[in-house]
Amino acid sequence: MALPNTQPVDYPSFKLVLVGDGGTGKTTFVKRHISGEFEKRYEPTIGVEVRPLDFTTSHGKLRFYCWDTAGQEKFGGLRDGYYINGQCAIIMFDVTSRLTYKNVPTWHRDISRVCENIPVVLCGNKVDVKNRQVKAKMVTYHRKKNLQYYEISAKSNYNFEKPFLYLARKLAGNMDLRFEAEIALVPADVTIDLAAQKKIEEEITAAASMPLPDEDEDIMD
Repeated sequence: MALPNTQPVDYPSFKLVLVGDGGTGKTTFVKRHISGEFEKRYEPTIGVEVRPLDFTTSHGKLRFYCWDTAGQEKFGGLRDGYYINGQCAIIMFDVTSRLTYKNVPTWHRDISRVCENIPVVLCGNKVDVKNRQVKAKMVTYHRKKNLQYYEISAKSNYNFEKPFLYLARKLAGNMDLRFEAEIALVPADVTIDLAAQKKIEEEITAAASMPLPDEDEDIMD
């Protein structure tokens, strides 16, 4: 697939829908990838910015057309036109805001309603911020719905490539696929305490062996 008014590329391309509450850092995350920022297109009929993000893999080049909501989610959800023909998705929440995590199931339902059985990655953004509110033991939704989960920091570029690599592997049907070339990213705005973050991610891994809470009883304290 290609953007309106642009030439299709001669390598695989995929529509990636990026969702989550306003203010979770979706646009900042996508703008880290330099190629996408330079080439974005705006589709006013749907209220969406589309950025083509290119990656060089062990199986050749591929492109994600990353659909960013341009703030439309603040006006009561997104129209089906945003999701139609979506081939993969990223759901983003902000680890400093419990409400944004609480709304993750709504975003996942919207994706699932229009796009059946596409690969989805859940991302907890802003792990560089000190006052984390969504604790490791609270992050259970991805286990219930069999989604991939990554902790990221858009402003420090932490784990930037991981959601895209996972989606590329699922779409290619090859979990050995690798990114071959250095990804062209805007320099980091902030630094992250890697030791503290590693400890949190170990807690998340450990929590995966615990029983899941009941459907309506996510741990939020």
